[in-house]
Amino acid sequence: MKTKRSTTSAATPGSVRIIAGEWRGRKLAVPDLPGLRPTPDRVRETLFNWLMPVSEGARCLDLFAGTGALGLEAASRGAAEVVLVERDRGAAAALRGHVTRLGAGQVRVECADALQWLDQPATSRFDVVFLDPPYGADLLAPAWRRLRDGGWLAPQAYVYAEWPAGQPSPIDLPPWRSGRAGQVAHALYRCLPATVPTGAGA
Repeated sequence: MKTKRSTTSAATPGSVRIIAGEWRGRKLAVPDLPGLRPTPDRVRETLFNWLMPVSEGARCLDLFAGTGALGLEAASRGAAEVVLVERDRGAAAALRGHVTRLGAGQVRVECADALQWLDQPATSRFDVVFLDPPYGADLLAPAWRRLRDGGWLAPQAYVYAEWPAGQPSPIDLPPWRSGRAGQVAHALYRCLPATVPTGAGA
């Protein structure tokens, strides 16, 4: 999976790899920035197995993008549009480098604070959203509310989230698929009309 800012110290890996699709096996260099670390490849593989029926042609948003491995994996598997939002300038520069080297014309990098970016008027409705913010920053719930209420979600969109295991899900939907890898809980939510509050953007 993509990297995230951790509350624990960990060695920065040299790279993460794209698992499948057009760029299968390509390695993405991880910038040497404090607190960046990858989550397991097997979690990312499980996620994209869940998303297999909708990956092709999807519009994807990767908030808190880190190395962008989630968004770039989606692009490799046929996503039509991918937006990577990352506030750290160094990480955003690395993402732009990945996009250039891969020739990923369907991928756009936004160097911005994720919550502030979601506060602007919605410019697109996304089919798949990845939410993997820094641990301990209390960003999942406010990001979800902005997505839900701000018009960012396409009908029946999928939202993926990760958070520390042992804590309750910060998203007020029943999970469509869920799992755990070590100290990380992860779940995929499907925003069906019956589960998204009336008046939300989905």
